[in-house]
Amino acid sequence: MSQRLEKQFHPPAPWAREILSEAVTVKGPGTTVHLSGIGAEGPGEKLEIQHPGDVYAQTKLAYEKAARALSKHDAGLADVVKITAYLLDPGAVPEYLRARKEAFGDLPAPAHTLLIILGLAHPDMQVEIDVTAVTDA
Repeated sequence: MSQRLEKQFHPPAPWAREILSEAVTVKGPGTTVHLSGIGAEGPGEKLEIQHPGDVYAQTKLAYEKAARALSKHDAGLADVVKITAYLLDPGAVPEYLRARKEAFGDLPAPAHTLLIILGLAHPDMQVEIDVTAVTDA
């Protein structure tokens, strides 16, 4: 008898239900995919940040890149169980959340930590995300 992977999303207080899950539990066999920090780095040989100064566009690009990276491991945004996001500007949180909501659509909100920090790896970076996903593959 083969076991199935079971992911359960546990909602937090009502004010946060569209933003995050309090916890995500994973039971059964499966594969966990940990993506390294993803920002708005371009695809070229030289490090170039796309959309300087635009948190919304950088966040949108970061989640698009995360989806592509996950697909290389037979996973997708529906398999994400945890996000840690880093922003420089607390005033940019609404733009970050708008782009994240667009990326995930009606999927359950994963567990999520959002940190406001003083700097990222490149001075033009406004946002970086770490993503963990679990699949039953």
